[in-house]
Amino acid sequence: MAGRATPLVLTLASGSPRRRALLEALFATRSSEALGFPLKVVPPRVEEAGEDLPQDPRELALALARRKGEEVPGEWVLAADTVVDLDGRVLGKPRDRVENHLFLRLLSGRTHQVHTAIYLRTPQDLVVEVHTTRVRFRNLSEEEIAWYVQSGEGLDKAGGYGAQGLGMALLEGIEGDFYTVVGLPVARVFALLWERGFRP
Repeated sequence: MAGRATPLVLTLASGSPRRRALLEALFATRSSEALGFPLKVVPPRVEEAGEDLPQDPRELALALARRKGEEVPGEWVLAADTVVDLDGRVLGKPRDRVENHLFLRLLSGRTHQVHTAIYLRTPQDLVVEVHTTRVRFRNLSEEEIAWYVQSGEGLDKAGGYGAQGLGMALLEGIEGDFYTVVGLPVARVFALLWERGFRP
């Protein structure tokens, strides 16, 4: 694809620093060599709550990813949304440390699902799909929960924890794609882009 007159630009419809970092690792231009394509980040202004949204966790992730992607213009647009599903109950971003503590107590010693939906709009088509990974927490003591909550790491994350940060100490096992838990199934996104001609 060398010699392209107009470089392709992937627009990420997200305010998540984690999704941005994952995509920059794949697609950002590095040093003097164009090893990838520019990444444009446009956080969408959408409501992530409302009576019109589905209650089912998987369907909620899909609806929010679609809502974010449709809000942002561009030829190549990627949006995603992650929902933590504990036996059908959605655990969103905790409102405060008290709720973060409650979420971790609920997750302690149990297995839950993490659904990450992606919305990819290209000049050729539209892909909207959801990916699911199972996560099991260790049995956590009250002291461990308090330690993690005090860090503040979980306040801006679905379920109230970050698997890629201090939260790794809380996990006992993961069945499926780790990056789906972080917030973006990177290998799948890369494959979808590659198949459609978005290549370094």
